[in-house]
Amino acid sequence: MSFEAFLIVSAILFCIGLYGSLARRNVLAVLMSIELMFNGVNVTLVAISKYLAPAALHDDISSVLTGQVFAVFIITVAAAEIALGLGIVFAMYRTNETVDLTEATELKH
Repeated sequence: MSFEAFLIVSAILFCIGLYGSLARRNVLAVLMSIELMFNGVNVTLVAISKYLAPAALHDDISSVLTGQVFAVFIITVAAAEIALGLGIVFAMYRTNETVDLTEATELKH
């Protein structure tokens, strides 16, 4: 696959995630849409590190793995985001008996 194909796929993933996060009212669907956006960024970072890293100028492997390292950091942040997001969803369901975002005015009793 070419670099442009990777960028097109990542842009499509990001746009689907953006639409889902803006158009959905269910908190779980919004969290899944945010994960799609993270995955679109991951595809872009890995493609940039594969195709645009100046590996010929550097003999060490660290210059080639920069995009992969950033992708691992994004996956770690996404896992933490899901853990916090699910905690908020559980608290919201306990107080409001729903996971609809329009009902999420506050989380206090």
